[in-house]
Amino acid sequence: MNLESTKKTVHKSSKELYDFLTNVENFRQIMPSSIEKFEANDNSFVFAIKGMPEIRLVLKEKEPNHKIVLGAASSKLPAFTLTAQIDDISDSQSTVQILFEGDFNPMMSMMLKGPLSKFIDSLSEKLEQL
Repeated sequence: MNLESTKKTVHKSSKELYDFLTNVENFRQIMPSSIEKFEANDNSFVFAIKGMPEIRLVLKEKEPNHKIVLGAASSKLPAFTLTAQIDDISDSQSTVQILFEGDFNPMMSMMLKGPLSKFIDSLSEKLEQL
């Protein structure tokens, strides 16, 4: 299953946005309001959103100022990645798009598509407000 948020304009340079997102503690600021738990360490964080199991995401890949890939490290869900794709607009603006990629069976995909779409849209909307 592949999902994409709409591209959002952020009032930060691509470097500032990249630096913000590579500090996993900052994900606390962009989580949906329905978050019930958030704990971060050096390169990963655990979060729980009402009605969903706890999820651990680990920083898997970084392409300076352009891409950050987080991968699931939780036994409760199959493997998936969450990617922030960053593009320059100017010295003080950039765009960001959140991409979700996971390999789920058709039944699981049907159940998760709505909540996951809302989740990645919420992340991108909160990034836009930074």
